[in-house]
Amino acid sequence: MYGYASNKDDYGKRLRRIEGQIRGLQRMVEDDAYCIDILTQVAAATKALQSVAIGLVSEHMRHCVAQAIEQGGPEADAKIKEASEAIARLVRS
Repeated sequence: MYGYASNKDDYGKRLRRIEGQIRGLQRMVEDDAYCIDILTQVAAATKALQSVAIGLVSEHMRHCVAQAIEQGGPEADAKIKEASEAIARLVRS
């Protein structure tokens, strides 16, 4: 079971809300909305996705990485490396 399992419904709701934001952005472009208004909504959707990502990283660290560290061995090193690489991808995006 993954670390986010206890909050799976919350993540689903948040992602559906973001999906709605993206559909709204599509409508704004189709309706020739003012570019600054579109950019404002892009920033809001980006922030919402970043919030989901931060939550997932946090839960991954608390559950998956912590569990691997308790068990020790090469699995612990692999989980730490995996988490570090995921954080690096998020920082670059």
